[in-house]
Amino acid sequence: MPPTVDLVYDAAWALSPGRREQQEDSVVADFPVGSGLGFAVLADGMGGHAAGDVASKIVVTEVFSELKMLSNDPEMLEENIQVALRQAVLGANFCVEQFAKQNPEASGMGATLVAPVLFDDRLYWISVGDSPLFLFRDGHLSQINENHSWAAKIDLMCSQGLIDRDEAARHPDRQCLTSALAGHEIPHMDCSETPLFLKCGDIVIAASDGLQFLADAQIEQILKDHSDRPSAEISAVLLRNLKDLDHPEQDNVSMCIIKMNQLGDTASIAAKPSSEPVAERRQEDEQRVKSLTVLVRKSKPSECTTYCVSQKERA
Repeated sequence: MPPTVDLVYDAAWALSPGRREQQEDSVVADFPVGSGLGFAVLADGMGGHAAGDVASKIVVTEVFSELKMLSNDPEMLEENIQVALRQAVLGANFCVEQFAKQNPEASGMGATLVAPVLFDDRLYWISVGDSPLFLFRDGHLSQINENHSWAAKIDLMCSQGLIDRDEAARHPDRQCLTSALAGHEIPHMDCSETPLFLKCGDIVIAASDGLQFLADAQIEQILKDHSDRPSAEISAVLLRNLKDLDHPEQDNVSMCIIKMNQLGDTASIAAKPSSEPVAERRQEDEQRVKSLTVLVRKSKPSECTTYCVSQKERA
């Protein structure tokens, strides 16, 4: 058995409306000090004025509440993590259905979901829709969860030479979801069967697709340039780069960044809300950056319904 290594979760989460009038993303995270357990829940509302903001809040509240209740027994939760995550998602989907039934004006509401759960150095997750879960490791960024949208299929067609890159990038169906929490049967869930073991220096990012107005290569370079900084500062830099793009269709942005640092790393211990976003922040941005530091101990390294929502409707 490898030697025990003390690790620190340095976690920060952020929200920004982008260029949208309404914030329809929701995110919450919980990393209790010394528990060796932490999780984040992020939802991207869909349906625009059909209560997308309510849908994301319902999904986040229901999934978070279920995980929080079960976290009283971390060992039991990890032993039953797949069942727990799936039940939490089904419960949230049922609540969306009930709200839409009781409020006809909300017909068509729904949300995507991504929820990473960490036990010491072991990462599990569940996701529905196109909200990405990234892993930055050894200088490289990769998306580790499935993309339940036509974008993934269109990109595959591009890689097979069936369409060119420009056509793929401009394809009108890229934003069409193939799975979502909309009160109906959920065609696809990505629920990890085995944990991904994390190591010192890894950075996990759960985000809404608003972050992907930045290309993966841009996100990767930002992480390379700022990987030694606390997660709150990384969040601020990502938000600033999105703002600098000045994209007229910039979607809402939400993210939770989790760094795995070794105890004694001064950058991780110093993690706190950065002064940088305060200087950059304007009142109308409504963006929040929060962070916390948590000690953990490393023990073992060891054909479907399509919800087609236009980019202007998604937030």
